Amino acid sequence: MSDSVSNPMREAIESAISENPVILFMKGVPEAPMCGFSARTVAILESLDQPFAAVNILPDPGIRQELSAISGWPTIPQLFVGGELVGGCDIVTEMHESGELQQLLGVESAASTDAVPAAAANGEPAPLSIENLL
Repeated sequence: MSDSVSNPMREAIESAISENPVILFMKGVPEAPMCGFSARTVAILESLDQPFAAVNILPDPGIRQELSAISGWPTIPQLFVGGELVGGCDIVTEMHESGELQQLLGVESAASTDAVPAAAANGEPAPLSIENLL
């Protein structure tokens, strides 16, 4: 595809990444993740009281295709901070356990960083959600 051809899906994804300081592309929504990896990543972000935007990639296969083309990362979830790809669930988990994620997000390290939080509804307010953005 030529660079001169408009690609609304790609443009919408790039815009979402650039406009949101922390954005998670995931299967499902934060309130109802549709895979364990997405659930674990959401639980980590929520445990840090970190607001984040979320995009459900399931309604349109084109979202995943364009996202992977933009990021060069084939798996979901994908976390972006400051417009840059951080990685998927395994990388986010490792960064959380080491304290690197807290540092990247500018949040205080908590004593609970030794354990990965369980992916469960905990009654906290829902994070910002960008449903039907793409």
